[in-house]
Amino acid sequence: MDNSRLVKISKYLSRHLRHQPERIGIELSAGGWVAVKDLLAACRNNRFPITREELDEVVANNDKQRFSFDATGTLIRANQGHSVDIDLQLEPVVPPDVLYHGTGHKSVELILQTGLCKMSRHHVHLSKDVATAETVGARHGKPVVFLVDAAAMHQAGYTFYCSDNGVWLVDSVPPKYLQKLATDGLEM
Repeated sequence: MDNSRLVKISKYLSRHLRHQPERIGIELSAGGWVAVKDLLAACRNNRFPITREELDEVVANNDKQRFSFDATGTLIRANQGHSVDIDLQLEPVVPPDVLYHGTGHKSVELILQTGLCKMSRHHVHLSKDVATAETVGARHGKPVVFLVDAAAMHQAGYTFYCSDNGVWLVDSVPPKYLQKLATDGLEM
């Protein structure tokens, strides 16, 4: 399948599995799951037909691994990033000592003052490496990466989760746990 078709399908699925399921007539169950057959029928009924083969390819090859199937392959969900009220049924996990958050340069001053807030999403998204955080930050302009002292946060009682695709999730990150990194990845 051509890459532009994969991107269109991924964006369509993101919109409807993370933000507006009701728009195409699907309902997310506990954990954010929806039956594959129901999703494919809803897409077809809303003039955006997707084949099972295309869906399999998007789940397997999406560079951000945004979607996953359950063990039976009959249910699908977005791994994180929901703005709709949904319990993803994730279990708390002890985080690595440090995690990273990428953002655009225009957000730096506000983040230094208020910390990282989940805004309209369920959680703040964190990465386990600088390169991923830089890629995320680049979506918002010139990238800036913050180091997150996850060990100190965990010790202070903050709860962390890790989604199926390796994105670390937490409710918020106060400024005292953040350190802005220089653009070459060295601490400032």
